[in-house]
Amino acid sequence: MDGSHPIEIEVLGAITEIDAAAWDACACPESVDGGRPHDPFTTHRFLAALEVSRSVGTGTGWAPRHLVARAGGEVIGVAPLYAKGHSQGEYIFDHNWAHAYERAGGRYYPKLQIAVPFTPATGRRLLTRSGWEVVGRAALVQGAVRLAEEHGLSSLHITFCTKEEAKAGKALGLMARASQQFHWENPGYADFDGFLAALSSRKRKTIRKERAEAQGFGGQIVALTGDAILPAHWDAFWTFYQDTGARKWGQPYLTRAFFDRAHETLRDDMLMVLALREGRPVAGALNFIGRDVLYGRYWGCTEHHPCLHFELCYYQAIDFAIAQGLSRVEAGAQGEHKLARGYLPTPTHSLHWVRDQGFADAIAHYLSVERAAVDEEIEVLTGYGPFKRTHIEEQD
Repeated sequence: MDGSHPIEIEVLGAITEIDAAAWDACACPESVDGGRPHDPFTTHRFLAALEVSRSVGTGTGWAPRHLVARAGGEVIGVAPLYAKGHSQGEYIFDHNWAHAYERAGGRYYPKLQIAVPFTPATGRRLLTRSGWEVVGRAALVQGAVRLAEEHGLSSLHITFCTKEEAKAGKALGLMARASQQFHWENPGYADFDGFLAALSSRKRKTIRKERAEAQGFGGQIVALTGDAILPAHWDAFWTFYQDTGARKWGQPYLTRAFFDRAHETLRDDMLMVLALREGRPVAGALNFIGRDVLYGRYWGCTEHHPCLHFELCYYQAIDFAIAQGLSRVEAGAQGEHKLARGYLPTPTHSLHWVRDQGFADAIAHYLSVERAAVDEEIEVLTGYGPFKRTHIEEQD
């Protein structure tokens, strides 16, 4: 790192305004050898798929304002930044903050958000080249705050950042927030039976019964990656996604064109699990593959069969993670039903800056109380998990 050059910040209106190699040198420097990124969500190809498909952009409430930090003309840091016109598709929600701010006469939207749209998966958000972590993170945070101040925006939010980034952001003056999700951890199981052996007898029997019931639905279950995922599979999955999206959010966040683009540029980053009856997909789950983590993202069906959701979303993900030697499965936001299936509560992190100091002080107090409640909830829920007590003690 050469500290002799001043850091310059540029704001981009589209991810295509920067070369993919320059962005990915910051987003996933670990992939320079051709290997997988830690996660695919901040890669140029994933963010471009969102924009090219118009899943984000004009009319969506997600306006790209990506940050690029340069030193001596070289890109040393980037951040996926959006001007948000609402608080949808974030999964660490601030609706109550918005309502309180507006009741007090303020204008909460638009706000700035460093995030991956519609993706509640932990990963780096302040993306820097190797060796530029400290300087680059500070420059990106300062650039985002300055942008908010210059445009009179209410706030800046950095969601699903890493624990290390949360600590660094707090040192830079941002407020840290704790939330929780359910993750499955792999200490090195040889197979699914090895995982089951770590559970209490009653929970082990329940999972075996669920798997048997799901797999007896009258068809076959297939797990597909890369070129094994065919365009016809996306036609089926789009139907699944539309149904689930309409029930959860009122309308799907992603457009049909996103899945076409994903087939072109992201299929090697994906695991699609399909339930087929007479060769026709009737249910499916879509996961993204990281270097050491499998990320469960979407599910849907056109036929309802007992326990098929658990099999396709949770147990097949565990099977894949064990077979590939992955250390973790992140099964997305919410869902205490995941607990009985071996997914334990895990802290997630976000960072926040609010322009109005009085409102910021109130939020800081709220976050302190919330953090204690989240810590207590994680402790209580972990005690209700399916694992033998000796297994939990070994993990601790």
